[in-house]
Amino acid sequence: MARWRWLLADQLGPHFLDGDAQRVLLVETRSLFAHRPLHRQKAHLILSALRHRAAELGDRARLVRADTFREALTGLGEPVEVVHPTSRAALAFARTVDGLTVLPPRGFVTDRADFSAWADRRRGQLRMADFYRWARHRHGVLRDLPPPGRRPRHRTTAEVPAPPPVVEDDIDAQVRRDLDRWQAEGIRFVGRDAPRRYPATHAEARARLTHFLDHRLPAHADTEGVLGDDDPRLAHSVLSSSFNLGLLDPEPAIRAAERAGRDGTAPPAAVHRFVRGVFGWREFLWQLYWYFEPRYRGVGWLGATGPLPEWFDRLDADAVEARCLADVLAGVRDTGWAHQTARLTVLGNYGLQRGWRPADLADWFRRSFVDGAEWVMNATVIGMSQYADLARIDTHPWAFDGAHLDRSGAPCGGCRYAPKEVLGDDACPYTGGFEAFLHRNRERLAADPRLAAELAERTDPQRRDAVLAQEEKRGDEAP
Repeated sequence: MARWRWLLADQLGPHFLDGDAQRVLLVETRSLFAHRPLHRQKAHLILSALRHRAAELGDRARLVRADTFREALTGLGEPVEVVHPTSRAALAFARTVDGLTVLPPRGFVTDRADFSAWADRRRGQLRMADFYRWARHRHGVLRDLPPPGRRPRHRTTAEVPAPPPVVEDDIDAQVRRDLDRWQAEGIRFVGRDAPRRYPATHAEARARLTHFLDHRLPAHADTEGVLGDDDPRLAHSVLSSSFNLGLLDPEPAIRAAERAGRDGTAPPAAVHRFVRGVFGWREFLWQLYWYFEPRYRGVGWLGATGPLPEWFDRLDADAVEARCLADVLAGVRDTGWAHQTARLTVLGNYGLQRGWRPADLADWFRRSFVDGAEWVMNATVIGMSQYADLARIDTHPWAFDGAHLDRSGAPCGGCRYAPKEVLGDDACPYTGGFEAFLHRNRERLAADPRLAAELAERTDPQRRDAVLAQEEKRGDEAP
C-alpha cells in the first residue's frame, strides 16, 4: 500500500505532491498556538490554509485534529512520508517517529549539498551577492537579461493597481470562531484580528503572483531602500507568506519574471530585484539555516543581552510617539506585515541600538509576521539586522540615525522628535540611540569604514557622556 504523504503547514502547494491519487495527511494541533503567542492573523492564515488544502483534496485527504503530531501519526497506523521539514526541531521530531520516511527538501532551487560544497570552498565569510552570482550561473537564471541600470536619484510615485482581493468563505468563518473560542480558553495572541489579507490557497497565491507580474513588477525597482510612499505596499508582491507556506513554487515564479523582462513588460532593474529576493536572499537564508545551525544562535558579538520590552512585544504602537516606529509597529499590529526596509531600518535598527537579545528579536519576528519562519528570521535578524554572527552574513550593522530614516522617506514630518537632533527634549530616539550605540561598541565597530567615519566625528567626551546618559535614561520605555 502506498504511503500517506504528510503535508506540513508550510508545504501546501501542488509541488509537494507526486500524483493526483496520492493520499494526504494533514494535522492540526492546538498546541502549536499555545506555546508562544502568535499574531492573530498568522494563526488564522495557517489554519485557513490547512483546512482549505483539505477541502481541495477531498476524499484523498485526512485532516486530523490532535493534541500532538505524534498522537496523529500513531493513530493513523500506516506508513507515512513527509517532505524534509523547514526547522531543525521538526526534522528532529520526524526522525523519532517509527515508520515515518523523510524525503528530500522541496520548494527551493539549490540543492543543499551543492550549497555546502560552494560554501566550503569559500573558507571565510559568506555573502549573498557571491552566492547569487554562483547560483544564477549554475541554474541559468537571467542570462539573457541586461544588468540593471543606475536607479534615479528621485523617484516618482507609480500608479499601481490594487491586487485581487481575498474573499473569506465558510472555512475562514469557522477558523475565526475556533480562534475566538481558544482565546476565551486562555490561548494568547498578539495583533488585531481582521479579514484575511493573504492567500490561503495555491489559486489565490497564483492570482496574486500573476497580478504582481502584470501590474506591480514594473515599479518594483523604484521602491528599493524606500520607507514611505503613497502606495503602502511600495509595489512589493507581498507574496512572502505564500512562498513560505509552500503555496507557490519559486522556480516558476522566477522564470515568469524572466519572461516579463524579455518581452519588455518590466524593466531589467525590476526583474533583477524580484529575482534577487526570491532566488538570492530566500535561497541564501534557507541554505545558511542548515549550514550554520545549531551553533548560529549562540553567538552575540556586540554583547546584546537586553530583553524585549513589553510594549514592543505586544505591538503597542499607541504607546510610541516616534512616528516612524509607531507607524511600522501599527502596521505589524494591524496586518502582520511590513516591507523589508521597514523591518531592517526601523524595527531591527531600534532593537540593535537598544541592545536587545538577537535571539529574542528573531523569535518576535517569527511570531509577529505572517511570513515569519525560523529559517528566515534566524539569519535575517540575528545575522543581518543585529550583526550578532561575527559578520558571517553581512559586512556591517544595520544601524542608522533619524536623518538617514528621514532621507529614506520616513514620516518625520509632524513627529514630535527632530531627526537631526541628538540631545534634548526634541532629540530623535534613533539619532541619540545611534550615537550611543557607536560609543558603547566603539572598539568592536572600529573596523567598519562607515561607522569608523561616524565615530571619528564624535570625539567630544562631554557630548559622549551626555548622549550615553540621555539614552540610558530613555532605556526601554516606549519612545
